[in-house]
Amino acid sequence: MEKNENIEMITGDPKKAINKLSLPIIASMFLIFANNIIDSIWVAGLGPEPLAALGYITPLFMILVGFGNGLGAGGNSLISRYIGAEDKHSANNAAIHNLILSLIFSIVVSIIFLIFMKPLLVMMGASSVLNYAMDYGFIVFLWTFAILMPPIVGGAFRAEGDIKRATIPIATAAVINMILDPIFIYTLNMGIKGAAWATALGPFISLLVMFYWIFVKKDTYLSYNFKDFHNDLKMYKDILVVGIPASLEQLVLSVLTIFINYMLTIVSGPVAVAVYTAGWRIINIGMLPAIGVGTAAISVAGVAYGARKYENLRVTARYAVKVALIASIIVCIILNVFANQIAFIFSYSENSAQLEPLIASFIQLMCLFILYVPFGASAGNVFQGVGKGTISFLLTTFREFILVLIFAYLLGFTFNLGEFGIYCGMLLGGGIGSLICYACIELYINKLIRSESNAV
Repeated sequence: MEKNENIEMITGDPKKAINKLSLPIIASMFLIFANNIIDSIWVAGLGPEPLAALGYITPLFMILVGFGNGLGAGGNSLISRYIGAEDKHSANNAAIHNLILSLIFSIVVSIIFLIFMKPLLVMMGASSVLNYAMDYGFIVFLWTFAILMPPIVGGAFRAEGDIKRATIPIATAAVINMILDPIFIYTLNMGIKGAAWATALGPFISLLVMFYWIFVKKDTYLSYNFKDFHNDLKMYKDILVVGIPASLEQLVLSVLTIFINYMLTIVSGPVAVAVYTAGWRIINIGMLPAIGVGTAAISVAGVAYGARKYENLRVTARYAVKVALIASIIVCIILNVFANQIAFIFSYSENSAQLEPLIASFIQLMCLFILYVPFGASAGNVFQGVGKGTISFLLTTFREFILVLIFAYLLGFTFNLGEFGIYCGMLLGGGIGSLICYACIELYINKLIRSESNAV
């Protein structure tokens, strides 16, 4: 199998590969989340109701993003395993299967969201801001293909180590969104609909750039020549075996957010949802180093597994946790120190000024959640890299939907601690679950190494 510089990197030292892959991923993710923050900042200027509406739409939007990232992880895992096994023909074929799946899922998911959005919003308790939520959601979900396909195509680029092409278009989409937000929302007086149009148009442009590289310039390592395409149902299955569980992980997280929003609505009303919406977006930014390192680990783990280099797999898991934890500690300290200044960006107008101290207190407490993420994220992504997406999904479900939700309910309602109890329950459940996840990946890799030793 002929190799270029990217392939040499991805099949070499796992530590160097993670370092090189992680930084661009983290940077692009930062721009994506900054884009979400910018949305919230500009919408906050319209008042608490539009901001709360954005909070109710957010979990549905994250389900959409989860499908993109999940299927991208599935394609990334399969292609990188073929590259590790030095089977370029199959890697090319898998890349085309990955592209076809992205188109099919875009159509199906868009139809489902447009049909069921209104009843879902009502179930979530968004009746008081339903018109705002519908205005935003209809536009975004109509453009599902533009939001869903770039991370899926980017998964194929990551598998071949071409991290620039995997991240630059997506980062560019975020920048475009930031530029269009104030123009559409205020200059053109489109309100919350303007934020939705900005959110949709940015990814559409990034998708056009990706298609230019693949079908016009044709200088990617993987070939997308449909003349050499051989339809293989097993490849669809292999992508979905990782992609569907990875997508469902985001569904679990989004459903958890729906329940948290509902519990906060009961104990404190829409203001608490607005605080959680703004504050949790900051916490999500704080998670980016761990998530970025974990995403890089998918490719590195897939290559190591495909080449049957299980010691490299162990190095990948441990090094990913180490690097992510150091970065997470630094981020946690920064957020705690500058919580008030950060909170101000969501409370700059008279309509939202009362939110500043509430958001600051939320950030200072919930930044502790960031410290658990390296263990759970790295473990889950390594499982995805080796093709064990179901295990990653089950661990995420156990951690987030069972432990976090149960402890949040117990402390918030059973022990009558209200809003503060819900947040403490999230911290407790997330911490316990993340450590269990990491223990599982260590046990799995040890089993692989023992099996290889016994075979020899």
